[in-house]
Amino acid sequence: MQIVGKIREMVEKAAKELGFESIDFVVETPADIANGDYSTNIAMSLLKGRRLFENSIEGSIDTKNVKYGPNFTTPREIAEGLKKKILDTLKNTSDGDIEKIEIAGPGFINFYLSRKFFTNSLGNILEKGENFGKTKTLSGKKIMVEYTDPNPFKPFHIGHLMSNAIGESISRLIESQGADVVRANYQGDVGLHVAKAIYGLQQKGMPEESLSVSEQAIYIGECYSYGSNEYEDKVEAKEEINKINKAVYEKSDSEINKIYEWGRKVTLEAFESIYDLLGTKFDYYFFEGKVAQKGIDIVRSRKDIFTESDGAIVFHGEKYDPKLHTRVFINSQGLPTYETKEIGLTTEKFETEKDLSQSVVITANEQSDYFKVVSKAIEVMHPEMGQKMKHIAHGMLRFAEGKMSSRKGNIITGESLLRDAKEMVLDKMKDRDITDDEKEEVADIVSVAAIKYSILKQSIGGDIIYDFEKSISFEGDSGPYLQYGVVRINSLLGKANKVSLDTPTQEVSHLERILHRYEEVLANSAEEYAPQKLVNFLVEVVAAYNNFYANHQIISDDEYSSYKVALTKATGTVLTNGLHVLGMKIPKKM
Repeated sequence: MQIVGKIREMVEKAAKELGFESIDFVVETPADIANGDYSTNIAMSLLKGRRLFENSIEGSIDTKNVKYGPNFTTPREIAEGLKKKILDTLKNTSDGDIEKIEIAGPGFINFYLSRKFFTNSLGNILEKGENFGKTKTLSGKKIMVEYTDPNPFKPFHIGHLMSNAIGESISRLIESQGADVVRANYQGDVGLHVAKAIYGLQQKGMPEESLSVSEQAIYIGECYSYGSNEYEDKVEAKEEINKINKAVYEKSDSEINKIYEWGRKVTLEAFESIYDLLGTKFDYYFFEGKVAQKGIDIVRSRKDIFTESDGAIVFHGEKYDPKLHTRVFINSQGLPTYETKEIGLTTEKFETEKDLSQSVVITANEQSDYFKVVSKAIEVMHPEMGQKMKHIAHGMLRFAEGKMSSRKGNIITGESLLRDAKEMVLDKMKDRDITDDEKEEVADIVSVAAIKYSILKQSIGGDIIYDFEKSISFEGDSGPYLQYGVVRINSLLGKANKVSLDTPTQEVSHLERILHRYEEVLANSAEEYAPQKLVNFLVEVVAAYNNFYANHQIISDDEYSSYKVALTKATGTVLTNGLHVLGMKIPKKM
């Protein structure tokens, strides 16, 4: 058990021994290290609870099974009573993890960990190595995470990069806690966007065969933009594209079928090269073309849930929840909407993996209202399936120009963003004394980390203003800054002769006080699907190590050198493990 859990158990035990029950309190890390390694507000919570209890009007609060002990009048009195009980417990333990307990302010109980604890903690990090931080908390849980979801015939846009960075990091977070993660990618290989691209290819002509797969995919994206503009501006083009769309669904035109199969193959191959660069390997690829009919059959068969309206079939969400609204599931032309395809997709997921504990879907937050209605429809049909669904919505990545629409073709695509970031990294490295091949490899790794960090450093739901220069900086708030911290540590370790915990420094460094928290930060990040918490922690680790490095000679002749080397190695382990969970590789050189 982590030390924070042990402290919580001792505090709960002490409170119950004083006669308190139904306790709601927190144990957290104080902002100021002078206030201890951990602190709890339980004394204030208990006194507040007593007053609520004593002043409650019957029915205003739930007082069942609530008991209060001695008639303490201040939080500090409660804190002193708890401290005495906790110290009694510590007398009967031999681990020596807690050095002292102090009462501060109105009644905070502050815990200070011992030198022995931190030395043992470093030993634990070094012993477990790449497994440090991993637990079996989610062992036995199979969780499918669907993310990225680019559509064939359209560019791989920035939203797909966001979804990939978030989805891959969440997948690795819950994997670190023992879950069996199944990665899924859902792609729209049918629909109006396909018809627009095919129309554009018919009008502009097929690309030269000498072009690379990536170049051909870019050309298809340009044809999509052309077809999209024509669809909006010209009635005859709109009619022709609608015919193409119907022909794609029905597979009724051999020439259209030929273009369709070629374009689908090219764009999917181009996407694979991007997944490889980003470090993602999917277990399942689901396609609209397969799940659409399944969804149609389900919707048409459930007349008790879906109703006809003006030639279409709709779901009245407000019937089940006043916050929801009516959405069309099959339009008046008899074609399935995204909602019906989602019904088919979800059913396909649970039929493919029958023992799923949870199905997580990651999309842009502009799809939140749509998902609420679809989730309710699924919940009404299959309550157990509905309870296992989780939707995570992310914001938009914006530049100075604001949100960009792919319809006009005037966008920075996800692929071009990766390419531009790489070129900027290469420019920063032009004078480095390494080979061109090494520069290419480093630039790929660093540019991906730069973009992922920019996406993951803040709460998932918010928009991001992307800054090229800041994202690739080797100093401060960036992915390359974290990578450089590990590269420097690895270089230093290559010069060290001995790693030992036998002679610890007398004073516990700020760095040591931070490192042991990796396990709890990782667990909390996984529990809350919050990679930004891990990102912020790793930044704190690098800053603490830089300060330690600036004030201590790591490799020296003094008696503490081997311990400082051990601390350096433990820091490298924590950073390496954390960056791996975030989907960021570490180059050999920078």
